[in-house]
Amino acid sequence: MIRYSLLAGEHATDLHDVLVAFSPQTREVQFDEKWAFVGKKQKHCDPNDAADTEQGDNWDHVAFDPAHRLVLSVVPGKRTAAKTEALVKDVHTRTGERMLDLLVSDEYPAYKPAILHTYGETIIPPHTGKPGRPKKPYTVAPAGLQYATVHKTRHKGRVVHVEVRVVFGRRRKRSARRSQPRLSAR
Repeated sequence: MIRYSLLAGEHATDLHDVLVAFSPQTREVQFDEKWAFVGKKQKHCDPNDAADTEQGDNWDHVAFDPAHRLVLSVVPGKRTAAKTEALVKDVHTRTGERMLDLLVSDEYPAYKPAILHTYGETIIPPHTGKPGRPKKPYTVAPAGLQYATVHKTRHKGRVVHVEVRVVFGRRRKRSARRSQPRLSAR
């Protein structure tokens, strides 16, 4: 039974890769993670037991296109910066390595360096001609990069306030069309 489940999962992955190999219409992406445990919960795993390294807390790192309701990429595994970087790079590849209109995530700190590393531009400082070690190259966010995080304030486990915090780019003003209330069709 497990063999058939693995085979079905591999076929589903292959089909997804064919259907979503290149997504030219994607303009906005939401990054998020979904927690689950494998085998047993993390608090019951023994760090000295090699069999427990793949058990415990596991996360599905997900990239979602909200306009088309399309899951662009899923990277399962432990919640690490490497998995986050793999997710951002996969989205970048699947969208033709172009700049998207907006990237949004929660406040998981691994997203900022992953997005900067993937979409950023490397600046090589010019040689000054002075003695000493030259300045190291550094990465900056390009002018068109728009990345924001969503900060949720909770009270007794419930979300009571949601705030958008711009990380790269500028906060856009709402267009006149969007700021007007929706009218009923009746």
